[in-house]
Order: sequence, then C-alpha cells, then structure tokens
Amino acid sequence: MKVLFAASEAYPLIKTGGLGDVIYSLPRALNEAGADVRVILPAYRAVLEKAPDSKIIAWMDVTGVGRTHSVRILESNDTSLGVPLYLVDCPQLFGRPGNPYQHPDGYDWPDNAERFAVFSRAVATLTSSAIDIGWQPDVVHSHDWQTGLIPALLKHQQDAPKAVYTIHNLAYGGIFSHHDYISLGLPDLWWSTEGLEFYNNFSMLKAGVIYADQVTTVSPTYSKEILTPQFGYGFEGVLHSIEYKLSGILNGVDQEAWNPKSDPYLSSHYSHKWRTFKGKSDNKAALLTEMGLEATDERLNAPLFGFIGRMVEQKGIDLIAEVIPHLIENNNASFIILGSGQDAYEYAFTELARRYPEQVLLYLGYSEGLAHRIEAAADFFLMPSRFEPCGLNQLYSLRYGTPPIVHHTGGLADTVVDTSGETILNNSATGFVFNEPSAAALQYTIERAIACYENGDCWKQIVRTGMQQDFSWTQSAASYLALYQQE
Repeated sequence: MKVLFAASEAYPLIKTGGLGDVIYSLPRALNEAGADVRVILPAYRAVLEKAPDSKIIAWMDVTGVGRTHSVRILESNDTSLGVPLYLVDCPQLFGRPGNPYQHPDGYDWPDNAERFAVFSRAVATLTSSAIDIGWQPDVVHSHDWQTGLIPALLKHQQDAPKAVYTIHNLAYGGIFSHHDYISLGLPDLWWSTEGLEFYNNFSMLKAGVIYADQVTTVSPTYSKEILTPQFGYGFEGVLHSIEYKLSGILNGVDQEAWNPKSDPYLSSHYSHKWRTFKGKSDNKAALLTEMGLEATDERLNAPLFGFIGRMVEQKGIDLIAEVIPHLIENNNASFIILGSGQDAYEYAFTELARRYPEQVLLYLGYSEGLAHRIEAAADFFLMPSRFEPCGLNQLYSLRYGTPPIVHHTGGLADTVVDTSGETILNNSATGFVFNEPSAAALQYTIERAIACYENGDCWKQIVRTGMQQDFSWTQSAASYLALYQQE
C-alpha cells in the first residue's frame, strides 16, 4: 500500500500546532505497519534552509491567479521525518519569512487561496501518469483545508489514486471569496451548494469533504460533535450528507519523542515503574529553579498546574485567567503558563504574573524543551478547551504522570476518565473532567483535583493509572490501513 501524505506542515521541519505532530508520527507508524508512506509539503523558505541539498525530480507548469507558475518537485535529503519527503517548490508563493499561513506581523498572507491551490494542483499532477517519478501512490491522504482541493482535483483525473481527507479542526474552513474562485480558474461545475460554494463564498475544506472517498476526524467524539450546529461551523448539513463515509480515528502519541524515561529535555528521568514520584519531584524542583524561584519544600509540596497552548478563546484560556486569583489566595496553588496568542490574553497573564510573581510563572512564546519540562514537572495539566478535535497535550500529560483537567468535549472526552469514588475503586480514573465550559465549573474541578492531591494516595493512583494508558499510534495506524483498503 503506497500512501502519499499531503499537508501544510510537519514537525520538526515546520510546525504551528498539532497537525505538524501528526504528520511526523502517523506516517512512521504506517510504515512500521507495512505501508510505503511518503510526505509532500510546500517548499517554505524555513524548510529549504533545513534541507538545502534536495534534488529536482520533476518540473511542471501550474495555474495560479492570472499567471502560470513553473514549479519544481524536489526530493529532500532530510531524514528527520523518518519517511521520504517531497517538496513543492514555488518561490513566489512559499519563499517567504513567517509561518506557513501568516506574515511575520501576524496577518494572513493575502494570496493564501492561490498558494494552497497551486500546492494542491501540483500534488494532484504528481500522482498522474503525466509525471513519472518512479513511484505512484495508491492513496493520497490530505489534511485540513490547505489540501482540501486535492480530492476534488483527483476526481477529474483518470486512474486517480483513492482520496482520504482528514479534518483536524473544522473551525478553519479555508473560506475565500467568489472572486478568488473565479481568479483561480476553478471549474464552473464545482460552484454549487453540492460543490464548493459555501454561503456565497467557497471553502477548500468543503471540497475535501465532498470529493474524498473517505473523510476522517481525529477522535470519535469529534466526528459526532461536528454534525451539530454547536460544533459544525455551518458545515453540519454537508457533513450529515456524507456521514456514510465519515469516521473518527483517535490521534496517538509518538512514544519516542514523548517518553519521560529517556526525554533529553528532562534533568531527571522516570517511568510508571521506576522513580515515578522522585522523578516528578526532581523535575518540579528543576523547573522552579529554571523559572527563577527557590525550590523550597513549601513550593514543592504546593500543587503546580501547567498550561501549554494558544492563548485563544477555544482553549479556555480566559477561564484559567478568571479562576487563578481565587485558587492562589485560597488553595496555595501555583501555575506555569507557556503560550502566546491574542493580545488581550497575553496582557491578562502578564498582569497576573506581575501580581503573583511567585505563583504565576509565564513564558510568552513557545519552547519545545520547556513544553516537555512542564509536562514532567506539573502536578496537573489544564486543558479547559471549549472544543478540542483530539488534543495531544492531555495524552502527553497522561504519559508524564500529570493528570489532565479537561472539559468533556472531542478527544478530551475520549481519553480522560474522571476521578470519582467509582473510578478510584475500579482503578480507571486518569484525570478530572467537567461538563460545562465555565469558570465556576473549572474552579470546582480544580478544587476537586487539589483535594485528591492533598490526599496523596488518590493522586498517586491516578498518576500511575494514567501513565499505563496506551495512546501509541499503533492502533490508529491499523485503523487507517483498514480505511485505505476499503472499496
């Protein structure tokens, strides 16, 4: 089974979120299960700088907006993905600073419609008989709106490979104007409510949903949630119409990159069978020291809550900001926050860190090493997302013995078992879950977690249970292979 993964990012070459982690991990797991998987990305400047010795394997002319781009297909010599890597090299569109989607000043590139339409056209052409690179996929697996046009384009190719499309976050629909649609020269046939038209605009994500042979989301619960107006972002009707080909396959964790027994970012290693609580305590002391505090017994014994993520409403960051003062003043809790996002939330946490310099430890931005150290050092991990298609940090937290505190939604509902009298007795509790995305519900749940922590035995039990959960990619890879093989 030959599979081409088409995506807009992949760790460690270029990453803005969980999509990059998936494109790093899932192809490896599929290869280990016997598939022949390769990845294709846009040749961003940052990627070319990391893989400067790529070789040209094909040239093609690709239609853009009022111009034809001469595009090179490169085969990269970079081995960091662990699978062969192809790059679509079009310097006018991808040879820029900034992240894959935005200018360094933070606004979306105004020609994103053209950029990802050209990428999609190049990928589709590469799979056709018109181009011979000595390898032709049986399946093209596209991811998120940036690659949504690929399944539609494949429908118009003879002997096209099967198209599988994964929605990682329905909130980002790749929505552009009718003017963009005309400028890109997309077929008139597609401009209808049954095609790409979406409330008088057009959606690249909708193209993937409509034209793919199979559509997946990244957790079973999210695949049901997106059929409702609350989570459907206007796509719920379309998704109902293709429900027969829609499924949810839970994301996994790369168990080499996220392993507290061997993590190179940690000062002290441990596992669920070895040095569990000594290892966590040592990492907590090291993190407090790194953040400029003395690791006194009082600080080490006080519950430490971690958060890693984008400072946006979806992640419930406003709920965390609202409950922090009460929890510090009444429960001796401390918080370490790693992330960036909307100015208002960055300002709110800057003010909290100024007001409580020893209880609110803030790092605005992102650091991969610090993310690993927070997962190891914190006593609990906060993830009060209003919606979460899958979520990865709660899986990392379980692996590192840091019980997650989560809102019951999407992949969080599929992966965290609430701590109650019953789940403690049957040894299934792994974290703390609340049902309403409100500050009051979050505060009450954190206070439940603190009571468990102060009990000692309760906290140690859920730490050990969480660390024994298997969220490797093995089972998910088997599910994808079965999907690829469906007629």
